[in-house]
Amino acid sequence: MSYEEKGTWVALVVGVTVYLGYLVIVLGRLAGTPVSTVPYVSTLLLAIGISIVTSIVARIAVEIARPSESQSGDVRDREIHWLGDRIGQRLLMTAALAALGLALFEAAHFWIANVLYLGFVASAVVGSVVKLRAYHRGI
Repeated sequence: MSYEEKGTWVALVVGVTVYLGYLVIVLGRLAGTPVSTVPYVSTLLLAIGISIVTSIVARIAVEIARPSESQSGDVRDREIHWLGDRIGQRLLMTAALAALGLALFEAAHFWIANVLYLGFVASAVVGSVVKLRAYHRGI
């Protein structure tokens, strides 16, 4: 498994795990509470911070456990990375447009922030899945 593929697996697992944890916490707070009073900002920022730190630590741990022969990607790695990012960015743009629509209709900040966060996570997850498929089935 290449260095880039290992990093893609780490991004996928961390992204899904942290987002699901965030959802459990925030949805628990949302039950029976008006959206305008749900405390989500610190949890959202903490989830983003945990994602960043965990991704870095997990990537290092994976490389220590199973070192790659090379850490520089080849042409195939770059094409796969480009493909996954291009598709992932479409989801991010869709979420940004949805958030813009929510802002234009003066929706609560809670919904705008969570649509954007979902867009970032969906972009990373779908981009990672596309990359992993390309690694195993070709571009």
